[in-house]
Amino acid sequence: MSTMIGDLPVAVIGESDGRWRTTTLCLAVDFGSRDDPPARGGVAHLLEHVVMSAPVDGGRSLSERVERLGGRANATTGLDRMFFQAQVLGDHVPEVARLLTRAVLDPQLDEAVLETERQAVLQELAAAAADPSDTVQDAFLAACFSGHPLGRPVGGTDQAMRAMELADVLGVHRYVLLRRRMTLVCTGATAPAEVAEQLAGTPFAGIPAARPSAAAEPAAEPLPDLAAEPWTPLDTGADPDGFSWFATGSRSPSVHDPRRHAFTVLAQLLGPSPASPLYRRLRGREGLVYAFFTWSRGYTETGAWRIMAGVENRNLRRAQEVVREVLLEIAAAGPDPEDLAVARRQAVTDLVTTAERPWDHAMALSQETGLGTRPWSLETGIRDLERVTAEQVRQATTFVTEHQLTVVRPEPA
Repeated sequence: MSTMIGDLPVAVIGESDGRWRTTTLCLAVDFGSRDDPPARGGVAHLLEHVVMSAPVDGGRSLSERVERLGGRANATTGLDRMFFQAQVLGDHVPEVARLLTRAVLDPQLDEAVLETERQAVLQELAAAAADPSDTVQDAFLAACFSGHPLGRPVGGTDQAMRAMELADVLGVHRYVLLRRRMTLVCTGATAPAEVAEQLAGTPFAGIPAARPSAAAEPAAEPLPDLAAEPWTPLDTGADPDGFSWFATGSRSPSVHDPRRHAFTVLAQLLGPSPASPLYRRLRGREGLVYAFFTWSRGYTETGAWRIMAGVENRNLRRAQEVVREVLLEIAAAGPDPEDLAVARRQAVTDLVTTAERPWDHAMALSQETGLGTRPWSLETGIRDLERVTAEQVRQATTFVTEHQLTVVRPEPA
């Protein structure tokens, strides 16, 4: 299914489904905030904004053109991936495929677009800084990958954003993004072979986009050592009637490591479902937490597994202790067989429901195929999750407990 089609500036992969009338196009790039120069944190995120808002071929922006066709468009910057997406009715796929690829490979950037999008990003940063459920996630990654590019916030800082110049954005686009692997992923009504055929012979086919360059690969900076200190819960020192968020967890395997599937199942095992042993203890038995979340995310050379919870300050310490107790129980004895079976089913269902949403499935395909470099199918993903054993989950939990770190926001006084 997911193979390169045609001799185009980027690979074209994907899956078609006759049940859909829309097609989602996702141009995925092996590029993200980890590629920001040290003094220019947030430049990748700003580049994503200006690409979506800049004129295309002297006309309206990509975002506006897609929306005027009745579709929707968006872009996302992650730590090591960037996604430009559009979802439209099948009749508009040829036009939008050309617009999307032209906008990303040959953007018409100027000072006016830069300033408009700079202000939008500054508002994003201000909103995030005011939300402890947001800042706690940045704080967790900063602690997990201390001193490493993966530990820097995707959006950068207010100071760095205000100092950004057009030359910074153009330089990162020309000398980094264009030298990274790109894949155009198609999901929905239109087959990837059809999209490739529509693009062949158009001006897009002649765009001199650079092929992946070894010189442009992410710098192989060594990861910092994992936490070795004994784990202890954090207090806030703030008003006991106040409310805080904490995030706790550790690193996890990379997106290329088959051990990651056990961490995915562990995230379901301890997720916010009434079927979860952590839910039964944290919310059901002790009534400490109303909302909590768990997830495992894989990156190029490592990953991050975490639990994030919002809690009244008077319950902050005990909530952390309960999470630790449940983790230690699973690390010692393994998961309850029935709980493990439920967690595997939930992980499979999450994977399947993602595949049934073309927008999300396009991003998942780019990740699972390594941007079109290896085969993958939904059936393969289901099989990998269903084969996760109790011992693998126990080992994953042991790793988390041995390297567990915790952060709290608002930050303890």
